[in-house]
Amino acid sequence: MLKTCCHPRAFVTRLASDTDATPHARRLLRAYLAGLPTGSLYSEIAELLLGELFTNAAQHSDAPDDRLIEIRFAVTNGLLRIEVHDAGTGRPTLRPPTLTDERGRGLHLVNELAERWGCCPRAGGIGKFVWALIAPAA
Repeated sequence: MLKTCCHPRAFVTRLASDTDATPHARRLLRAYLAGLPTGSLYSEIAELLLGELFTNAAQHSDAPDDRLIEIRFAVTNGLLRIEVHDAGTGRPTLRPPTLTDERGRGLHLVNELAERWGCCPRAGGIGKFVWALIAPAA
């Protein structure tokens, strides 16, 4: 972890670009949500989707190994926004999995469970970030 910024409604930190850091990213999200009055309403879906997005960034980024992955969380207008930033050039795309695929279904989970999601270039032109908006559970 390099830098952490925590405001009442926002959280930003950077983690190693390694799938071993995925559980730590989920723990940080869990701690962030625990500090919010309605945080428990987002936790199940948010942890799942953050895990998928972080793992995708760690596995598929073509950035140098020493580049960190930045995660951001914020609740705005009743929706939790999670972002995963990496320095890679590739963009996530939904592709139809085959019956024999053992991988490649994570983005389908994001597509089905998030209110909306997308991918944008990062400021400064290096890399991208993938974001997802999550509604509170009923």
